[in-house]
Amino acid sequence: MAGRLLRLSTVGTALFTSSGFYLYNRPVDINDISLVRFGRAAATTAIISYDYFTSLRHVEHGTEEYWALKSKLSDLFVTFEEKPQGAASLAQVHKAVLHDGRTVAVKVQHPKVQTQSSQDIVLMEVLLKMVHWVFPDFAFMWLVEEAKKNMPLELDFLNEGRNAEKVASMLGHFPFLKVPKIHWDLSTKRILTMDFAEGGQVNDRDYMRRHGINVNEISQNLGKMYSEMIFVHGFVHCDPHPGNVLVRRSAQSGQTEIVLLDHGLYQVLHPDFRMDYCSLWQALIKGDMKGVERHSRSLGAGDLYALFACVLTARSWTSVTAGISSTPVTHSEDVEIRTNAALYLPQISELLNRVPRQMLLLLKTNDLLRGIETTLQTRASASSFINMSRCCTRALARHQRSKAPWRTQRLQITLREWVSLWQISAYEMFLWVKGSMLGSWLSGLLTLLH
Repeated sequence: MAGRLLRLSTVGTALFTSSGFYLYNRPVDINDISLVRFGRAAATTAIISYDYFTSLRHVEHGTEEYWALKSKLSDLFVTFEEKPQGAASLAQVHKAVLHDGRTVAVKVQHPKVQTQSSQDIVLMEVLLKMVHWVFPDFAFMWLVEEAKKNMPLELDFLNEGRNAEKVASMLGHFPFLKVPKIHWDLSTKRILTMDFAEGGQVNDRDYMRRHGINVNEISQNLGKMYSEMIFVHGFVHCDPHPGNVLVRRSAQSGQTEIVLLDHGLYQVLHPDFRMDYCSLWQALIKGDMKGVERHSRSLGAGDLYALFACVLTARSWTSVTAGISSTPVTHSEDVEIRTNAALYLPQISELLNRVPRQMLLLLKTNDLLRGIETTLQTRASASSFINMSRCCTRALARHQRSKAPWRTQRLQITLREWVSLWQISAYEMFLWVKGSMLGSWLSGLLTLLH
């Protein structure tokens, strides 16, 4: 026991003295540990200067070439605000005005981020090995592998620009979604210039109240957008924290809009994985326990399928068995989940090592979206499950049609899809009538008749 405590104190000392870690006066939450941003907050505290731009062209600070390039910045921008609009772990964003009058956001990567990120990954690997040395059941070494895989993608701003254009085209049928346009002539691997987007953070209820924005509409549209990405297209924006999702009311149309920012990290889902994931969510929504077990096992959960269902939905097993679409979230259930999470940490660790790596970022995405819903007080609303059901139905039907060799089979699949979508729409209409004044009037009338 004394040796164990000695090893624990050694790890604790390392944690406190390492530059990549800092602790606030709050409990440590495993969900706060990002897969791709680990201890890089201190790397971007300085206000950007012009050498950040020129460093991308491998120009040494203070040389004649440096000063020549500095003078040419006036050819690019009428104004450039040196004070950043916001700072993140990889870059800082500055507001600027082009000569044609357009306002743009210039995202500039700190020149030392590449080196700092590599050092932080090494630090992460060392610290996780130390924790595993103290607690053998702690098996989160996959964090390092995910960081090594995803970090180069996030550091390439040209890749981020391509992702932004792809998702804008893919979800172009949603009039409420806005993705800032990329200015390729002013972008490099470490500079990304895009249209400047204003708005309030998606978790800012005060902002929404001041601007007359309906939180239920925002939550519903956010669910539509992510359900389409995950279930239908398998191309998922994996960093929907509030700073990357803005809401606003359009000055032209007066409609509520969602602005999606920071497209550096996307997950491309394998078709078989996506189909199992679709089927699992359909089973969870319907309360089909045989389907939950079967599809959880297909996704690698094995005998931990019940725990997997609870982790995925953030609901208790009682709610899962009853059907999460028909069981509202309660405070006592939240307390129960938080209490049990600490008790089942070894099993959770084993589960995360079993499931496909693609599931890890999806779990993180689910947690961030669930946090937004909790802040907006719209968590687990019926509309979110309706949107998920609709997208799962479309995705499964499309996959089945691609595998069907005969036209008659494809026609049968399409007819079943139409019937299922009609049933979902009918149920949605029923819920709308039930919650409207007409529903209240009919309920009152039936009460009087009885």
